[in-house]
Amino acid sequence: MNFVPGDRVHVATLGTGIVREVRNGGRYLIELKGRSVLVAGSQLEPASKRRQPKRPPAELNPPAPEAAPVAAPSLDLHGKTVVEALDALEAFLNDALLGGGADVRVIHGRSGGRIKTAVHGRLRQLPSVRAFRVDPRNPGVTIVTL
Repeated sequence: MNFVPGDRVHVATLGTGIVREVRNGGRYLIELKGRSVLVAGSQLEPASKRRQPKRPPAELNPPAPEAAPVAAPSLDLHGKTVVEALDALEAFLNDALLGGGADVRVIHGRSGGRIKTAVHGRLRQLPSVRAFRVDPRNPGVTIVTL
């Protein structure tokens, strides 16, 4: 089955998320529990097929007020060349600054290190970047403070 960005999907071992990007080779970038996960299409099923848990009556559970849209808290650079990654990084940081974001995450991966090195070099040059550090829980992610 083919999915498009915005579709709700269920990953058997992880839970329900939203398709953010369609990648080559039948892979999808899924936002799941606040994280971006790259998943093969064969592991996905539409979320609507899943049995929904029973909810209390509406009068016991009033609707939450709608929140204003928030800029994406992370940028996944997997599958990009160094030039593409740097272009995407600059656009992402501009959007984060305009959206008022304080901390953002740049996912560059652990292997190789060419993209990580290029990203860190570019972050050192940008006056809008107050600080950055490698996430101590995930060396494939850099946390950027704007």
